[in-house]
Amino acid sequence: MERLYRRRVPVAEFCTHELATRLVEISSDIRRQVGILINRYGVVEYVICGDEKGLVIPELRDYPLGKRTLRGLRLIHTHLRNERISEDDITDLSLLRLDLLAVLLFTPGRPHISAQLARLSPAQGETAAIVDPVTPLERVDLDFAHFIPELEAELERSTRAPVKGVDAVERAILISVTIDGTRHEAEDSIAELRELARTAQVEALDTFIQRPRNLNPRFLMGEGKMRDVVIRALQRGATMLIFDQELTPAQIRSISAMTELKVIDRSQLILDIFARRAKSLDGKVQVELAQLKYLLPRLTGRGVQMSRLMGGIGGRGPGETKLETDRRRIRDRIASLERELKDLSRGRDQRRRQRVKAGVPIISIVGYTNAGKSTLLNALTRSEVFTEDLLFATLDTSTRRLRFPREREVIITDTVGFIRSLPKSLMGAFKATLEEMRDADLLLHVVDGSNLRFEDQIAQVERILDELGLGDKPHLLVFNKSDLLTEMKKTDTVAFLKVRQIARTRHGLTVSARDRKSLAPLVQELQRRFWPEEESLID
Repeated sequence: MERLYRRRVPVAEFCTHELATRLVEISSDIRRQVGILINRYGVVEYVICGDEKGLVIPELRDYPLGKRTLRGLRLIHTHLRNERISEDDITDLSLLRLDLLAVLLFTPGRPHISAQLARLSPAQGETAAIVDPVTPLERVDLDFAHFIPELEAELERSTRAPVKGVDAVERAILISVTIDGTRHEAEDSIAELRELARTAQVEALDTFIQRPRNLNPRFLMGEGKMRDVVIRALQRGATMLIFDQELTPAQIRSISAMTELKVIDRSQLILDIFARRAKSLDGKVQVELAQLKYLLPRLTGRGVQMSRLMGGIGGRGPGETKLETDRRRIRDRIASLERELKDLSRGRDQRRRQRVKAGVPIISIVGYTNAGKSTLLNALTRSEVFTEDLLFATLDTSTRRLRFPREREVIITDTVGFIRSLPKSLMGAFKATLEEMRDADLLLHVVDGSNLRFEDQIAQVERILDELGLGDKPHLLVFNKSDLLTEMKKTDTVAFLKVRQIARTRHGLTVSARDRKSLAPLVQELQRRFWPEEESLID
């Protein structure tokens, strides 16, 4: 078997007859499956000895995928009982993205050798591979030198087809694995994950939802489903997997090692969006602090046996490992950022005291992300705060004055939107937003009335407010996007009536932030709440 490493295969052939014959002879003698992995130059890189039923392919560290479509290796191995290509063979071909898989079929004691070949399918369907019929080895007609470039070109065309209207930085498969809640709730959550991906300029190519009885501690989802994900990722040209659930560091490592794709979870995606959109000094400091707190427990190295800080036998040496150095630097940076946040917090506190001293009422606009909070602030105060139809378009706190007749005015503050499963590290880091809400005399809870999940969004926001100790603050429910509700009335009367009924039941107001005329009842209600003794006068 060692001598197999000396064999060379012409570039135009997938395997020579002499090499195939030698593989069959060795396999027949030892009654085990024997396989070789050959690179595109015809060099045998790996020789594998299995058992009677199969063989285990080693870790292919010298041939990482990176951004390549195929790995650059082909697998040729024997089957002892003339079995055709099996499901395990197709799995190896798909997961490892091999150039080609060939099975040598033979009957011990007979010279006749047949071969069956399989290659990855460029078609975006359920079929992962194209399997050729069994053919006598001498009749296999394959010009390998031209076969590989053509196959890669077909795979590239099928996976890199541009999607109209999508300006994506990356292409991802979205995955939800949960044992809690209903499938409908899982579908709602992954629909929201798709919107988060769009905000982060990630094109969502496909979605997978699995609700197993028990979570796989290593991969979160079952290995069979993970195989389907990898096949779909290959067919669609995905560069990353995004999980709707928070992953442990070990799970991220295991899934990355198996799929050789970038793996992130919902929290990392939100952190990336925050890092892109934070503009103010406060926002940038808070986002960096949240990212470092998320990263710190996820730093990995080569284990405690490599540490030089533990002391004792085996612990004496040159000092810290790189991992320990990185951890110490991150802790130092976290401490520095927290001091900086305290300094910024003192400045905000002074400004708030001045507002309180002036006796000016404070209103904080709160609500689910993309409910139209910034648009409403602009409409009420004639401002130009940045708005966009994306989740978390607003990250930095914006404060404006709203003037009423008789020289009355209030201060309105726009805050970052809430979302389900918001990382706790972010909630702790965004102290500026939380401080503004704590000082508010009224919380203006803005709801996207056109969203079919608006009840769940209201519940999520109220739950977060309760966790922050703000559940008892006076609040006013404002159902935004009434212009879209008018369209909804024509297409979904039941949903429209449901919004109207809940708005009446909870004493809410219905407005359109894009139509200033619709804001008159809201302005009247604000004036009545702060100056009930005065008759409402509106410009």
